[in-house]
Amino acid sequence: MTKVFIGGSRKLVKLPTEVSRRIDNIIQNGFTIIVGDANGADKGVQRYLADKDYEKVVVFCMAGACRNNIGAWKTEYITADSHEKGFKFYAAKDSAMATEATYGFMVWDAKSSGTLNNIVNLLGSNKKVLVYFSPDKKFYTLSSSYDLPKLLEKCDSETLENLQKKLGLIHFPRVEQSTMEFV
Repeated sequence: MTKVFIGGSRKLVKLPTEVSRRIDNIIQNGFTIIVGDANGADKGVQRYLADKDYEKVVVFCMAGACRNNIGAWKTEYITADSHEKGFKFYAAKDSAMATEATYGFMVWDAKSSGTLNNIVNLLGSNKKVLVYFSPDKKFYTLSSSYDLPKLLEKCDSETLENLQKKLGLIHFPRVEQSTMEFV
């Protein structure tokens, strides 16, 4: 059974039309959609799926509370170290979604460290990721970690430096080995 992990920035409140069309393709194929419970892109995806009456959805939440589950879908509760807070706390949920997924579909604003972390986790698990890069309103397919530097070249240097520090991303494969493609 194919499972697609859809995620994106919490700052994204409305799904771009191009993203909605791609979600329609996922629905038409009958794939299971894995989505988080955060405000922003997660909530927007949930709202869109609820409007479509799509039932093959699993919402991942942290144990004890599910912030959003608009369609009252099945939930997967993830536990984390009780001492973790903020980014590290929710990263446990994101990691579980990347492990469960067959593919990823991320809507990235070129700033969200959580979305970039999801891309890294998916690629690290040898899973393809379709990225809607909102600054240039284009889709890119990343097939391996060799594709990541090519995408990161599109970020401004200050943001990239902050993302690398926050996520601990120091070494990247050479850009020349990239197979990233515009789709």
